[in-house]
Amino acid sequence: MLTAVLGLVGAFVYGSADFLGGIAARKISAIKVTAIGALSGLVLLFVALPFAGGEWSASAIGWGALSGVTGAVAISLLYACLAIGPMSILSPLTAVVSAVVPMTWGLIGGEQFAPIGYVALGLALVAVVFVGFVPEKGAVRPSLRGILMAVGSGAMIGAFLIIIDQTPDSSGLVPLVLNRAVNGVIMLAVVGVLALRSRRVHQTQSRASAWLPGLPFAIACGVLDAAANIVMLFGLRLGDLAAFSVLIALYPAGTIVLAAIVLRERIAPIQWVGLALAVAAAGMLAIA
Repeated sequence: MLTAVLGLVGAFVYGSADFLGGIAARKISAIKVTAIGALSGLVLLFVALPFAGGEWSASAIGWGALSGVTGAVAISLLYACLAIGPMSILSPLTAVVSAVVPMTWGLIGGEQFAPIGYVALGLALVAVVFVGFVPEKGAVRPSLRGILMAVGSGAMIGAFLIIIDQTPDSSGLVPLVLNRAVNGVIMLAVVGVLALRSRRVHQTQSRASAWLPGLPFAIACGVLDAAANIVMLFGLRLGDLAAFSVLIALYPAGTIVLAAIVLRERIAPIQWVGLALAVAAAGMLAIA
């Protein structure tokens, strides 16, 4: 039961982080938002580390650092495919792949459920599609490039979950600290390279105030994303990778709910169905 609750809570917090990240990206570039979020999340993890504890073993450091690389690739591909669009198709495709990859890994590795558990996994995957699907007027079919990027992003998110699941229980938050540090270094390097390529470094430095409108949202996005990572880590250590990865993939629900409350955006009927299926699947997985 606790694993199912953590899965839904983690999904909602991830979705909340995406909501704030989306607002920040409207004010500054998505790459800058990701870099700032990586640093603010790292601060939260450093603050929480003494309370959560953790052993600095070679395994914790190695797996944590590797997960930071997969996370950076996943985010880069995600923003790239969503920029191509259509988001209404590519976003749920990414979420489904991010659930299927670790779920398959877990089942191949020997994780088993009662019959109702397998039904719940199927319902949860359907819920992921329904929750993430937002019909757009005049939406076009995705290009092969966009589809490949979405699949690649989902696969890297799934790989991140698999890698984090390999970390020893005694490591506490150490793997997440390494994850966020490596992720931050990569994203800051990307920002620097893009600035150099545009040959406007001096202008960027002189217009630091241009970062200010999106800065609070980007910082909050990083803090929430790191908090979601903490929930995810404990959920993986308490439960099964297959079940937990499917529940975490419901993260678009958090974004949708906040958009409806804060921005007064309408929730489509198909999304309500997806949310109901998600709750039902979580209950079934708790029983399984």
